[in-house]
Amino acid sequence: MSQPTVPSPARVQPAEADALRARYRAERARRLRPDGAAQYLPPTGAFDADPYADPDFTRAPLTDRVETLIVGGGFGGLLAGARLRQAGAESVRIVERGADFGGTWYWNRYPGVHCDVESYVYLPLLEETGTMPTWKYAPGEEIRRHARAVADRFGLYDRACLQTRVTGLSWDDTESEWTVRTDRDDRIRARHVILATGLFGDARLPGIPGIETFTGHMFHTGRWDHAYTGGEDGGPLTGLAGKRVALVGTGATGVQVAPRLAGAADHLYVFQRTPSSVDVRGNRPTDPGWAASLRPGWQRERQENFARVLAGRPVEEDLVADGWTSTGHLHEKVIPTDRFAHVPPEEREHAYEQADFAKMAELRARVDALVDDPVTAELLKPWYPYLCKRPTFSDSYLQMFNRPDVTLVDTAGTRGVERMTETALVVGDTAYEVDCVVLATGYDVVTGALSDTLPIEGRGGVPLLESWAKTGPRTLHGFTTHGFPNLFHQGRLQKAGTANHLHGIDEQSVHIAAIIAEARRRGVRRVEPSEWAQEEWATTLREKAVDLHSFHARCTPGYYNNDGNPPEHHETYADGPLAFHELLRAWRTGGGMEQLLRPE
Repeated sequence: MSQPTVPSPARVQPAEADALRARYRAERARRLRPDGAAQYLPPTGAFDADPYADPDFTRAPLTDRVETLIVGGGFGGLLAGARLRQAGAESVRIVERGADFGGTWYWNRYPGVHCDVESYVYLPLLEETGTMPTWKYAPGEEIRRHARAVADRFGLYDRACLQTRVTGLSWDDTESEWTVRTDRDDRIRARHVILATGLFGDARLPGIPGIETFTGHMFHTGRWDHAYTGGEDGGPLTGLAGKRVALVGTGATGVQVAPRLAGAADHLYVFQRTPSSVDVRGNRPTDPGWAASLRPGWQRERQENFARVLAGRPVEEDLVADGWTSTGHLHEKVIPTDRFAHVPPEEREHAYEQADFAKMAELRARVDALVDDPVTAELLKPWYPYLCKRPTFSDSYLQMFNRPDVTLVDTAGTRGVERMTETALVVGDTAYEVDCVVLATGYDVVTGALSDTLPIEGRGGVPLLESWAKTGPRTLHGFTTHGFPNLFHQGRLQKAGTANHLHGIDEQSVHIAAIIAEARRRGVRRVEPSEWAQEEWATTLREKAVDLHSFHARCTPGYYNNDGNPPEHHETYADGPLAFHELLRAWRTGGGMEQLLRPE
């Protein structure tokens, strides 16, 4: 089979390339803040409360035992539970701080919320639950219903602890099990624990001077106040009639919610620090004829096809054919693969930059084509490499700025909103008087166990993060760590990332379930890698590592690069997700279990 060739777009001449690089540097400098990620505040009060839960819910503390306890009830936890059930596990408990399953899709109920990755490949277990999304990109309520359907199908409500937050994990070496503590005074004993805490942690609140003095209404998109705005059933936001609304943030959430706010409010002010790249969405209802024609196994085939296109592997047909697959060759700066390992680095980087220049020019031209006012259009143009920020897709966001009741407020010159008063947001010499502020400022991005909000004490009471303090994370394939038996990590840490996050999490859940099932079959009480095995994996990661730091250090600030301060090294498997999934399957069938399941 021939090697993939590097894309060859229309060549940008050296002088033009130099000018683009200089523009990118200048635009980055306008937005870079010395406080970096410290500009954000942790949520408190109503910003952290669950508006969808029963505030009077109580229950007696639990002191029972389960075979496997899963921390987190998003799709990661649901997939882990489903795959454990399929592997024969009966004693499974999910602990989730929300009042129902769904994770990100439980919290995010803002108007206009949809999945960005195609529903048919993103939503897991469609065939297992007999579900077909009604849209190519499903709305949030449909995704929440699917989460509940998965929980019902696999009996995961039976022993679930909802409205419960895990506060600590401690390993008992005598009993070979974990003690799980919660904020409801539970002391649950579990043979195995799976950390399925997702990619996103708590909501980020902007530390705008004076924000605490604002006397109008204010909420985060992750805690949408439907009682104030109306529209809980997807209908019009009647509560915003006659209101002046400020939207702070223009990332993926802001791009989705802004068109719904426009028109509902008397006037919408969109406060933008950095414009997103906004490509064609092209959402459409599911064709019933197409759905009826699908053969068993269609979803797995489609997921693999999507992953192959993004990894640069040959396919007969691009089944998804959307904004993600059309730019698959640009994603290696966030999701590295081995697709061009045969190409000399200098040639590879040059070709990448040329393709990137072409894509960003296309997106800036789209702004000119859709936005009438040339001044507003210039402010909406993204001047940075494509994967510096999460790509967004919309067929209504850019056009929204043609409305007379929508105003774009560019804050790049002041690196964000300068301050707030009791009634206004201030940028430069202008105070924008508003009645309501909607914060679309995102979430903390976490990497599985790399969080100090969940204390984990392994053998001898050693904290997990302390054990990694000198050497960095040490795992076998990103799942298990020596000194912390029977503890499994989902997520991207020392694994391979993918644009279709839930496809990757499903592969991880299958892997974890297979290990636990084999431990049960053999009667092995402790699943734990040797220090040698995890050092070998660390060596593999180092040998395959690619330099992502230099790219992200040149990027405009955002959560992809830790607000302008990217880590020196990325703890990922750089051959990409398909190679990683193939490695795990070969490990399971080729005697790899012996590295974890040793007789006592």
